[in-house]
Amino acid sequence: MMTTRLPLQVEPYRLAAQRERLEGLVPLDAFERLALEAGPQQGDCRVRLDFDIDSQGRRVIEGWLETEAQLPCRRCLEPMPVAIESRFLLGLVTHDSLAAELPSTHEPVLVENEQLNLLTLLEDELILSLPQVVYHDEAHCAVSRDQLTSGEDAETSAEPAASPFEVLRHLKGKS
Repeated sequence: MMTTRLPLQVEPYRLAAQRERLEGLVPLDAFERLALEAGPQQGDCRVRLDFDIDSQGRRVIEGWLETEAQLPCRRCLEPMPVAIESRFLLGLVTHDSLAAELPSTHEPVLVENEQLNLLTLLEDELILSLPQVVYHDEAHCAVSRDQLTSGEDAETSAEPAASPFEVLRHLKGKS
């Protein structure tokens, strides 16, 4: 099943029984939590979801997503393009207790009332795929290495450092 825009809600068990594939685009500005985490985004996220039944009879979704997000550089805080790609294997469960029965290769996804919110699922995968730290190349960053130093090197003292337990000794009345 090929669509330009993916539906927001699907019936994953029916799709798995029919071994359907959903491919399409999801606008990045539809992801509210992503905007809170990484700032407002523009463009689309390309998505492919293969619904299937594995050899043990589990309903699964093998997915892939790809996009380019604008993330703030940690040095200069200016946005920079970052390619994000994620491959994932999800096991459909109807109760949290069934998640423990999935193999470690599967991430559980809770299906309530035989409906699955694709927007929430894809947003979770996108947020998990964000890099923790993003920097421009030093040559292209608005902040140089010299601007990142916090001053002269701390001068070393000839006096030994005071014991952090000195205050406790005084509180207990010992000297």
